[in-house]
Amino acid sequence: MDEELQRIREMKMKEMIKNLRRDRMETVIEVNDESFQEKVIEQSKGVPVVVDFWAQWCMPCMMLGPTLDKLAKDYNEKFVLAKVNMESSRGLAQRYGIMSIPAVKMFKNGKVVDEFVGALPEPQIKDWIDRNLGDS
Repeated sequence: MDEELQRIREMKMKEMIKNLRRDRMETVIEVNDESFQEKVIEQSKGVPVVVDFWAQWCMPCMMLGPTLDKLAKDYNEKFVLAKVNMESSRGLAQRYGIMSIPAVKMFKNGKVVDEFVGALPEPQIKDWIDRNLGDS
């Protein structure tokens, strides 16, 4: 009987953890031309979305990416980080006037509210995020 009770308890615990994960918002997402409207524009009406325009061949992009990933997790769902690979999403580069990468833009209520270009150090990026989240 005790073994059965333990098995049921473990099953229930696994189910609870799975449901918790499902209920949590994804803080880092991949976005392309087709999904941008829904995952960035529409989602930014509820929570700010930071968009990282990058490419695999871009060394500053590769340096900035892990910093943005870390900050997205550190800020615990205060914003969503959307990553746009410029190699496969050239239409977005034209639409948002991306001339240099990495380019990072903050979207709120469907509009760009701030941006920066280049691989900034983490403290500067934190200041940028804090400044923009403070306006929420």
